Amino acid sequence: MYKTESFSAKEFHPAKFESEHTLTIRGKTISYRTVSEDNVFYDRDGKPIASLFSYSYIRTDVEDKRDRPVVFGYNGGPGCSAMYIHAGFLGTRRMKFDGTDRVTSLPPYEIVDNPNSFLDVADIVLIDPVGTGYGVLLDEEHSSEFYGLKQDAETLLRFIERWLTKYDRWLSPKYLLGESYGCTRNAVAAGLSVLGTENGSFGVRFDGIVMIGNTVTVGRYFREGLPVEASVTWFPTLAAIHWYHNHPADVDLETFAYQAKEFAATDYLAALYRGESLCGKERDDIVARISYFTGMSRDYLEKLALRIDPVTFRQEVIKHKNRCVSRNDGRLTRLRHIPEIVEEKDGAWDDAIDDQYMGFFQAALLGDIHPHLNIDLDRQYVALVRFGKKWDFDESKGTTAQLLHQAMTRTLGLRVFFANGWLDGSTEVGHVFYTVDHSGLPRERVCFKGYESGHMIYVGEKNCRELSDDVRSFLSGGMPGRTFA
Repeated sequence: MYKTESFSAKEFHPAKFESEHTLTIRGKTISYRTVSEDNVFYDRDGKPIASLFSYSYIRTDVEDKRDRPVVFGYNGGPGCSAMYIHAGFLGTRRMKFDGTDRVTSLPPYEIVDNPNSFLDVADIVLIDPVGTGYGVLLDEEHSSEFYGLKQDAETLLRFIERWLTKYDRWLSPKYLLGESYGCTRNAVAAGLSVLGTENGSFGVRFDGIVMIGNTVTVGRYFREGLPVEASVTWFPTLAAIHWYHNHPADVDLETFAYQAKEFAATDYLAALYRGESLCGKERDDIVARISYFTGMSRDYLEKLALRIDPVTFRQEVIKHKNRCVSRNDGRLTRLRHIPEIVEEKDGAWDDAIDDQYMGFFQAALLGDIHPHLNIDLDRQYVALVRFGKKWDFDESKGTTAQLLHQAMTRTLGLRVFFANGWLDGSTEVGHVFYTVDHSGLPRERVCFKGYESGHMIYVGEKNCRELSDDVRSFLSGGMPGRTFA
């Protein structure tokens, strides 16, 4: 891969930028400072080998911070910077979302003071992991120490402990907030914080975890090796997308999605088990109900033995409008390609959310937010890199669900909030229910809420405000949505 700059340990100089501002939230003006800086990791000889880059938003007009939470937030990947959650949700400046289904990702763009920020009740630290954003790997020979399930989480924990000491916040409540693979990072970090690693133990414990677009699983990585019919876990999401575009029933989205979940977990699962022995009127009735919830034709369903492939579903569900829906956000659409692309091969590079939002996110971050934070850094900003086979998915400490279980059972009072878009075709909402129902988590401390949104729940002014209000409630001890008790 070509780079626009070359770092060596001798040439690297850690950067630090500070700024001071005010922000009006819910009619009250607060003062805050920001610190954007390299957080350097060294080898045993004291040579810098990598840096994690952080953006700290700290309210300054509060004297006693012992009861003031600190939220550590990040995106996923693995290989994703904090750009999306920074520019779209957690920053004090963020993108303004007008219509959801944008025509183009080209300008004009509007970036505004974030009216939904919860900086009034909690300080916020955003993180570009090593090798992403402004985070850098200085020595390729040490890549295996950072690029992996356990290694990445351990790096996060080392950073958090250092940050808590540097900013004198060990007495404050501590929260993790991750999106997509960031949920995996949440679970592994929380688990390792109580279990430790071969490199030592950790003293930090967490009061709460926010999972946005869940990837915590009882299988290997996400869906791999799950002993469940994939069409069953996918079913509520497919139903939600059908509801959004085709309005098959006179009920709201949440009601329709929960009805679909109940059908999938009972009659639909039984029908898949019976296979060809399901015939006659019984089969006709099941096919009719699947079609009602998903919009798929009998011909489509029979060809797949009543199963539904999410890839072809996205191409079929609004085929009558000559459009297909986004994998990342089922609200977003684009024209169907003729001939059809092979989405498993090309779809990740040809998603409606890329067409409509990716240029907006990076322009907002680099053109407005970073200057607002006084960041002036001659370094390439790597929004997203695909680590692929470089990433070590070793799970010798257990699955991500087992690690979350360890964290919750060993840290009494730790709460978890799963927030998922009903129309998220990347991390389907049914996976949340399956994970929680098969993990032995303390169910009274786990809550879930679904949103009329996709993978990035905050895309859309209404969604951004709703998610912010729910996180605010969670930070104050609330349990948004439904608990599993």
